[in-house]
Amino acid sequence: MTGEEMAAGPAGTKVLRFLYFVGAGFICTAAINKWRELESKSLQKKQQESDLLTDDNSATAVTGGQKSYFPNVLIS
Repeated sequence: MTGEEMAAGPAGTKVLRFLYFVGAGFICTAAINKWRELESKSLQKKQQESDLLTDDNSATAVTGGQKSYFPNVLIS
């Protein structure tokens, strides 16, 4: 055995360290994917709210101040 093999310890600890490394990679990957999912949901929610505000404003402009809950029907 060389000095390098003695410092690293027996093969069992090498395998255990490798498994810890793989597990940490798995956890980090899962966390990154969850973060991306939350960010995309947040952006979709903001976009929907923005679309609703735009639809409400356009309905108010078309109906002359009256809000229409049916955007394709004009109130005369």
